[in-house]
Amino acid sequence: MDSTRVTEQPTSFERPQPGVDPADPRGAFLRSPAPAAGTGAALPAQGRSGGEPPAPGAAPGGPAPDAADGPASEHSQPGAGPDAEPDAHRPRPAPDGIPVQPADGQGRVDRAPGGAERRTGQVTRPGRPTPMRRDGDRLRFVGAATRRIARGIDLDEIVMGLCRATVPTFSDAILVYLRDPLPVGDERPTGPLVLRLRRTDRIPPERDTEGGGFMPIAPPEQPSELDSVGEELCTVRPGSALAEVLRGVRPVFTDAPAARAALPELLGEEGAAAVPDGQRAVLAPLRGRRRVIGAALFLRRPERIPFEADDLLVAAQLATHSALGIDKAVLYGREAYIADELQRTMLPETLPRCTGVRLASRYLPAAETARVGGDWYDAIPLPGSRVALVVGDVMGHSMTSAAIMGQLRTTAQTLAGLDLPPQEVLHHLDEQAQRLGVDRMATCLYAVYDPVAHRITVANAGHPPPVLLHLGGRAEVLRVPAGAPIGVGGVDFEAVELEAPAGATLLLYTDGLVESRLRDVWTGIEQLREKLAATAQLTGPDHPPPLEALCDEVLDMLGPGDRDDDIALLAARFDGIAPSDVAYWFLEPEDAAPGRARRLARRQLSRWGMDELSDSVELLVSEVVTNAVRYASRPVTLRLLRTDVLRCEVGDDVPQLPRLRQARATDEGGRGLYLVNRLARRWGATRLSTGKVVWFELNHG
Repeated sequence: MDSTRVTEQPTSFERPQPGVDPADPRGAFLRSPAPAAGTGAALPAQGRSGGEPPAPGAAPGGPAPDAADGPASEHSQPGAGPDAEPDAHRPRPAPDGIPVQPADGQGRVDRAPGGAERRTGQVTRPGRPTPMRRDGDRLRFVGAATRRIARGIDLDEIVMGLCRATVPTFSDAILVYLRDPLPVGDERPTGPLVLRLRRTDRIPPERDTEGGGFMPIAPPEQPSELDSVGEELCTVRPGSALAEVLRGVRPVFTDAPAARAALPELLGEEGAAAVPDGQRAVLAPLRGRRRVIGAALFLRRPERIPFEADDLLVAAQLATHSALGIDKAVLYGREAYIADELQRTMLPETLPRCTGVRLASRYLPAAETARVGGDWYDAIPLPGSRVALVVGDVMGHSMTSAAIMGQLRTTAQTLAGLDLPPQEVLHHLDEQAQRLGVDRMATCLYAVYDPVAHRITVANAGHPPPVLLHLGGRAEVLRVPAGAPIGVGGVDFEAVELEAPAGATLLLYTDGLVESRLRDVWTGIEQLREKLAATAQLTGPDHPPPLEALCDEVLDMLGPGDRDDDIALLAARFDGIAPSDVAYWFLEPEDAAPGRARRLARRQLSRWGMDELSDSVELLVSEVVTNAVRYASRPVTLRLLRTDVLRCEVGDDVPQLPRLRQARATDEGGRGLYLVNRLARRWGATRLSTGKVVWFELNHG
């Protein structure tokens, strides 16, 4: 049995085989492996048109009588003599270029069996590989080239693989045109067929030692003329010669009448004139699974041997594999685009700017091929300048997990808008997960921060506990009840209220940050705590680390092999609101309440040095309080907050929200909210479990 092994060799001039003379005329594309000892000599040479048949008496496959001491034949290999050890693992060097065309009146003399000489009609210049003579050579080249093309995932990698596999092994230059735009899957393209020049490749001038190519070689500081041969865009007219060639699907020589007529349409008149005559150019349509998606043009120089009929089969194989790879790359690109869009839709594009707290976030997918998972984070403004901080993790990191995550995140936003307690929010999320189907499991941590009271209320549903980094640099893991995951059903959730001092940083995260195949979750949590404490020491005890830099430092704790799951990270810096910046009153629901509200607001603005806002605030407070006391049965609350803006909040026990409408000239009311809408920077109304809050903001300073 022949023990010779065929190894894949580089097919590009950019990756020469180490230790091999590039001028060696024997290349991987032009040679077959030497047979093992005792199996006979090399295969017989394949005849070419114009060549003479083997000399009479030469046994097919039999050894030449002078194989030991005569000159080596064109298919012999170094070390292939009778006494040589067969080297099954010796790689074959890559060819330096395409074989040359024999000169007129010259020929090479081969020795026939018995020592007789015969002319082959070909000449081989020193330093140039011999012509392709065997089907096995073509098969090995096609196998190596298709494997190189198949390595690509995206469109550019596949097109580059086609170019690098064919230049210089199969052709001296290649031009690849692709449809613009490329159809995706079963999508039916609309409009005319437009081809765009996607990539060109050729033997570089420093490797072209022969000169005299089918076009002038530009100096190194100038662009090659090949770059301007083809038109950037080509519109294929219905019924034209180019349309007929593309419809034929099979590669054709450009010396055929139909192909010669199609070249000016594809390359332009100047480019078509630069294409060499004879069978030195092959035009191969690129056909995907359902339609033509482009074309490839293979070119050889005039001094090189022309393409043969069997080379059309090689071009067909290259075109077919490239077209199918491009089809798959387009589908993969569309799926990646859908994944990216799904991620951007499911996760918040930007975090809100909330009073008394600064926010930063990060999201890392598990892998580039699975960009969306079930992890999410959110920050939801609540009435009273509070903010809800949410982080959750649905089992898995597939499209299904992402869809469930989106539904749970939407449900959490709706429940937060009702201003429900954290434990009630988790209870309703648990019910929603059960309605979505069986085995819809998720973990979630829901926290509400009150910047006025400097307190935070946390409820947990099977999620890793948050870590609080104090201003002095001490990091602690908050003790919150673990709870059961969302989707289990029939369990109660417990909320705890903790101190949230000014300057502290709360870090919420998913288990992908602290758990991997190399460590358990509690080991990861302890490493996270130590990382936060070490980072805080860099900025000193009186200055907390910047939020964005802190998030980057936290992610740096991930080592190789730690990315087993998605990672969602939400950091909140508690600035709080000082008691001196808050004014709070209760007003009885009576007719005198609006006047008292105006006096209280004017007096407080005077204390804060904001007298320039007195007129606007008095007018707006009077209108909002009047609407509240008209329907309220319990005391109305009035609160002023001084931060970067002046915020006024009026609360009552009526759940119906006010509605902005355009009052008619004969109406006695209905203009209060119209004034608020025109004068305030922002305004809104939020329903509470005990009523509602109407608020507005004004710029100051």
